[in-house]
Amino acid sequence: MNAITHSTTAGPGLTRTLLAAPSVPSKRVDIYSGVARLSGTVWASEVVAEGPSPDTAVMVVHPTSNMLGHYALEPLARRGVAAVGLTTRYVGNDSSLITENCLLDIAAMVAHLRERGYRRVILVGNSGGASVVPYYQAQAEHTTVTDPPGGGPDLTAHTLPPADGVVMLNAHSGRARLLTEWLDPAIADESEPFVRDPDLDMFDERNGPPYTAEFVARFRAAQVERNHRITRWAQARLRSLPPGVDDFPFVVHGTYADPRSLDGTLEPSDREVGVSLWGPPASANYLPAAIARYTTARSWLNQWSLEHAQGDALRWLREVTVPVLIVYGTGDTAAHPRHALDMYEAVRKAPRDLLAVPGAGHYFEGQPELRDQACDRIVAWAADRN
Repeated sequence: MNAITHSTTAGPGLTRTLLAAPSVPSKRVDIYSGVARLSGTVWASEVVAEGPSPDTAVMVVHPTSNMLGHYALEPLARRGVAAVGLTTRYVGNDSSLITENCLLDIAAMVAHLRERGYRRVILVGNSGGASVVPYYQAQAEHTTVTDPPGGGPDLTAHTLPPADGVVMLNAHSGRARLLTEWLDPAIADESEPFVRDPDLDMFDERNGPPYTAEFVARFRAAQVERNHRITRWAQARLRSLPPGVDDFPFVVHGTYADPRSLDGTLEPSDREVGVSLWGPPASANYLPAAIARYTTARSWLNQWSLEHAQGDALRWLREVTVPVLIVYGTGDTAAHPRHALDMYEAVRKAPRDLLAVPGAGHYFEGQPELRDQACDRIVAWAADRN
């Protein structure tokens, strides 16, 4: 397939090219759009500066976010690399996502970037990209996963071209881990989301903020148990499906209850307290357009279950052998500094570097100088390992 479908001017001195690479079909109908399914295509946006062609491509990855217009593409391109933003087949909709299909989409575009002549490919796991980039690189170096939870593809049956470096940018340590840190344990009955246990309600002023160490310990333990409870329910639901029915959709309520959002004494950082990426925490907790709000039994086991999900940065960073750079903002309200430090400590076999960008938020919104600082470091780090 010809990868170049359209080129436009991205900004002064920049060219943006839409890339297309052939994708491996899903085993199930996990995207309702026949147009998307039948296209058999993974899309990416490539931004390059005028002048000599770069030999390094830096590809920003997330399992569901639309990275075609990512905020770092133009700044990276102006620093002399080809900046690529990937969209997986699940762009904008993770309700039936299977993580390993995202890995196949990454593989398709990495292979295509090699075909386009890039000598080096650097993968940037941005935010939720933490769930797929370390997993991809570890499997590309040594493929072992044959039977993913929820029924994903056998990765040993596919070619996953390895990248030359891994960057984690404002990333957490995995979707299942993050969701569990946000699951509202005050919801004891999944069918009654507004019937709340007052002893586990972080939004009940009688409990704080500030929150006692005892409350936080009970709260965190109850979050883990709720994740396990939903996992047990999903497993039972799959066993009870009638013939001809392959999966079951459901709603997860209460997915933004993190005591750190209201109590700045917990894991202190430069973050603003009392806010989230989606507004006030109490509202974000029930927001329809929220993380993990809509899912299926299979997808829950595959991407959200603490017991089963394989998209775990802390697990796979231990296996990666290419250089790893972890960049984080100290003002991030979603991917906390602790996430970055945990990932840095998880790297065992590879050269590792850590960069804190003081005061930077999750999207560098209104902080172009801090965004540029992060991009400076990524490009310089990549050049040092050329």
